[in-house]
Amino acid sequence: MSFYRKYLKNGLKVGLSVVAVGGSVLVWNAGKSAAFERVDGEKILVVAGRQSVETLDPSIKYNASIRTMQQALYDGLVKYEGSPANVVPWLAQSWESNADGTRWTFTLNSKAKFHNGDPVTAEAVNYSFARTLELGKGPSWMLADFLKPEGIRVVDEKTIEFNLEKPYAAFLSFLPWWYVMNPAQVEANAVEGDRGQKWLTSNAAGSGPYMLKRFEQGRLYELTRVKDYWHQDASKSNIGGVIYKLVRETSAQRAALMKGEADIVLNLSPDEFKQVQKAKGIVTSTEPALTSFGLKFNTQGKHMADRNLRKAVAHAFDYNALVTLFNGNAVLQTSPFTDDIKGKISVPAIPRQDFAKAKDYLSKSAFPDGGIELEYVYVQGFEVTRQMGLVLLDNLKKLNINLKLVPLTWPNIVARGSKPETAADITAIFTTPVSTDPDAVAYQYHPKSWGRYYGVHFYDNAKVKGLIEQARFTTKWEDRAPLYEEIQKIIVDDQPEIFGMMRNRQVAYRDYVKGFSYSPVRMTTEIDLYGLRIE
Repeated sequence: MSFYRKYLKNGLKVGLSVVAVGGSVLVWNAGKSAAFERVDGEKILVVAGRQSVETLDPSIKYNASIRTMQQALYDGLVKYEGSPANVVPWLAQSWESNADGTRWTFTLNSKAKFHNGDPVTAEAVNYSFARTLELGKGPSWMLADFLKPEGIRVVDEKTIEFNLEKPYAAFLSFLPWWYVMNPAQVEANAVEGDRGQKWLTSNAAGSGPYMLKRFEQGRLYELTRVKDYWHQDASKSNIGGVIYKLVRETSAQRAALMKGEADIVLNLSPDEFKQVQKAKGIVTSTEPALTSFGLKFNTQGKHMADRNLRKAVAHAFDYNALVTLFNGNAVLQTSPFTDDIKGKISVPAIPRQDFAKAKDYLSKSAFPDGGIELEYVYVQGFEVTRQMGLVLLDNLKKLNINLKLVPLTWPNIVARGSKPETAADITAIFTTPVSTDPDAVAYQYHPKSWGRYYGVHFYDNAKVKGLIEQARFTTKWEDRAPLYEEIQKIIVDDQPEIFGMMRNRQVAYRDYVKGFSYSPVRMTTEIDLYGLRIE
């Protein structure tokens, strides 16, 4: 029995603990098979997630839980739907661009309105994009190299024009994550020139299918469905709202789902997910995702700056363990690009476990006999990343390399990974591209990504940098495709990380929950609440 098999068998014995639920209107129907909440006679869906919602502000931050809430509270000009992911009209009912892709003109849906009744106007779009660009946080990086606030022009009340400084082929594909805020509400709550940042942390000024009812940080977040939502499909939903409740332990999530205390659970451990798949009254959804898992090397660090050492570690790793840890619900990467990214190729030279090659590369490194210790940083409490570290630890013993496992909270991982001097030798990272355009992945290997969690490899190759910049400024796909093919091959050869696996999205929910929509561009624990109903 392999090391990780033994670990999986013995290492997941965690105690059950069901988190108490607050709110005087809530009554848990433990033990019943159909026990969604009811508030004032309306059905309320309960989602049990493990990731808190740090802020609701669309200009400041996004992750899986934040995007789930932002997408419910706000609308974008366009939205991702379906598989493969397609960009469809939303606030914008139509758009057009000029021949070289530097000017984009959007016409807004005349029915769109904010929750307070104000119409969604071109001026509101202008305000929202300018605010995000000027604050320089959250999604600002997606467009900041091409779009400046002064490049946005209000043509009339329902027409907005974006004038890019350079052609950018991926422009439209990033817009689903740029949400439109009501400037009147935001500015009315601004304090000391903060542009409403403090208020928008726990309040909303959107036009989405849900309104915010409660924001109890670290505990639960409650939404009320907008009955007269301006978009045409609102009638499909019959629920009164959604409670997103924090349940930190995966065993407690599973217990809540089985008892009917939660209707949807996110991010169960692989073993917990396997258990609920067999349960009556439970539906599980397993779909491919753009999310990849990699072990990123600090290529500017004391040890991993050595390319031969990186290649040695990459060839020592047991890749099959990644699939086994997820009970087969994962696929190994064959490129730095995940499978649904446009232009992805399978790179023949991508490493698999081969100790002969590992020892050969090690002999060419500055550490031919091993005898070193590498630091492996992973998210504290994220059990599968610890297990992956244990697998690597076992593998590297054969190269006389010790691996020190260091659990850190996510904020501390981000802080340490902000510069090469403090980043660990190896950091376990899940990454989800925000677009199916290859620029969304390729740019992770551009020096401008240094300091961000996905750029913790601090990769620097002048040729790759030039190819990335050439490809993103090129509009014709037939000219871009060969550039991305070369980029993938060079990155694999440089080995700035162990290219791991693509984990499937795994969502478990009660069988009376209907209306789930799936799109691979969503993060693995992100769900679209729009259209969910109970039957």
